[in-house]
Amino acid sequence: MAPPSSHRRPRKSRALLIAVAVGAVALIASVIVAFRPGGGSGDAVSVADAGRAASAGSGAVRQTPSDGPSSSPSASASASASASASASASASAGKKATPKATTAKQPKATPKAPAGTGSLAGRIRPGVTYSGVATFYDAGDGDGACTFGPAGTVLTAAMNTADYEASKACGAYVRVRAAGGASITVRITNECPAPCRVGQLDLSAQAFAKLAAPVKGEIPITWSLVSPSTGQKLSVRYKTGSSRYWCGIQVLGHRNPVARLEVRTSSGWTVLPRASYNYFLSEHGAGCGGAIRVTDIYGEQLTVNGIALRPNVVQGTGVQFAQH
Repeated sequence: MAPPSSHRRPRKSRALLIAVAVGAVALIASVIVAFRPGGGSGDAVSVADAGRAASAGSGAVRQTPSDGPSSSPSASASASASASASASASASAGKKATPKATTAKQPKATPKAPAGTGSLAGRIRPGVTYSGVATFYDAGDGDGACTFGPAGTVLTAAMNTADYEASKACGAYVRVRAAGGASITVRITNECPAPCRVGQLDLSAQAFAKLAAPVKGEIPITWSLVSPSTGQKLSVRYKTGSSRYWCGIQVLGHRNPVARLEVRTSSGWTVLPRASYNYFLSEHGAGCGGAIRVTDIYGEQLTVNGIALRPNVVQGTGVQFAQH
């Protein structure tokens, strides 16, 4: 039998009662918070917030809006650290990617020899041994491109063009050694043009015969500059055609190769250029007939006075370079 209708609660009335009860609880909670010491609107927690917190559960984190585009300071520090790490990585990558600067190797400069050791020498330097071959020719009286005139000895040689060096080799004494051990000293009085090669000496026939049988024609040799013992003194000669308007001056009988010749002019000592035929030329006559200063490859200077301007006459000086 169905219960009396007066005992049934309509569902809507039950729902209404629940809502009223929740509202009453919320009202009581608000009154308690309002009268809490130090309480105020800034500390009040709304029912909606309480509901959201309950729904979110204990793992929920409340996020506070930031004042700018960045998030929390720790996030900025992390971002900065990341940026620094990236920059460091980029810098390291850049260092690795950038090739090390290299300096092109330059050819090593030839050290200058101190005074007294051949510092003014050209291609033929004292203390150096050169390799080449020796051939021979009919040297006649020993004269040649150096225009010394008759040599007075048949032990002479013509120097290849490279080592002749536009007459710088003229008058040099050279010790020549053959592979078998024989050696001789010859004086350079001539030039040997091509097909003579660098290092080659074209000896007078008599000089070659002291090293090997002439039938061999060509032999390997080594040779080096020497400063021989001699009792001879320097001589000076003015070239044919010399005058106070133009002159050529030649040094004869020197122990060591001549590096420079100067004449005294109104402005002091003037260096004269050297011709390939072994005369020092004063194109405009400056210093012609005056004092002469001669320097050898070792730097020794000899000053000669009293040489008259007499063309094609050999005039003695009474001085000589020191032996080395």
